[in-house]
Amino acid sequence: MARIEHLDDLAGVDDDRLADYRDLRDVELRKHLEAEHGLFLAEGEKVVRRAIEAGHPVRSFLMAPRWLDGLADVLDTTDAPCFVLPERVIEEVTGFHVHRGALASLERTPLPAVADVLDDARSVLVLEDIVDHTNVGAIFRCAAGLGFDAVLLAPRCADPLYRRAVKVAMGTVFSVPWTRLPDWAGALPMLSAAGFTTVALTLADDAVPVEDAVAGVDKVALVLGSEGHGLSARWQQAADRRAVIPMAAGVDSLNVAAASAIACYVTARR
Repeated sequence: MARIEHLDDLAGVDDDRLADYRDLRDVELRKHLEAEHGLFLAEGEKVVRRAIEAGHPVRSFLMAPRWLDGLADVLDTTDAPCFVLPERVIEEVTGFHVHRGALASLERTPLPAVADVLDDARSVLVLEDIVDHTNVGAIFRCAAGLGFDAVLLAPRCADPLYRRAVKVAMGTVFSVPWTRLPDWAGALPMLSAAGFTTVALTLADDAVPVEDAVAGVDKVALVLGSEGHGLSARWQQAADRRAVIPMAAGVDSLNVAAASAIACYVTARR
C-alpha cells in the first residue's frame, strides 16, 4: 500500500520530495529533468490508472485529499509515497491549476524495437518532426480510437510521454504500441521492404485523394509531416504513394491532428 504523507501546507512548496512535480509549465526544463531522471507525469484519475496498468513503476503520487478515496484501489497496488496537499498548494508547486486533482510520477521503460512494434500490425502512423505535444497526443488518440496498430516517430518528434501529450491522448499512449525510428533517412524504404504501402499526406501535384491511395491496400503506413512545412522532400519522394484530403476552394490544408483523424478514419475503412 502507498505511504500516505500529509505535508505541511507551508513547507510543502519547497519540499525536496516534490521535485518531480515542479515547474510543469517550463517545457524545456521539464524535458531536461524528465530525460535525466527517466520519469514522466500522468495527470488525472483515468490517465494515472492507464499508466500503471501499462506497467510503468510509480515513483510517487501528488494529490488533493479528495482523491484519496477515488484512487484507493490504485494506491493499494504500490508502496510508493503519496504526498497529500491542498489544491492551492499543489498549484504553487506545479505552477498551474491541476483541475483533475491527482498527479503521479512514473518511470519510463525502454522503447521496443521497430520490428517488435510492427509485428502483426496492418495500420501504422508514421510521424515526422511533429513538435507540438498537443498534436502528438491528439494523433495518438485518433490512432487508438480508429483502430491503428502502432505509431512510429522520427527522432525530432515531440515526446508522447510529456504530460501535455499524455493528457490530450487520454492515456492512449499507454495502449498503442509506439517507438522512435533510429534511421530517419531510411525509414520509409524499411517499411516498404516490410510489406507496408507508405502513403504520405502531402500537397504534391501527383497526390490523389486519400481514399484512392489506400483502396485495396493490405498493410498501410500513413505518413504525416510537421505542423509548418509538412513532410520533408525526402520522405515525400520515398513514399510509395502520395495522398491529399480534398479541400474546398481557398483552404489548402488542415491542422495535422485534424488531418490525421480524417485520414485514419478513411484508412480504417479501406
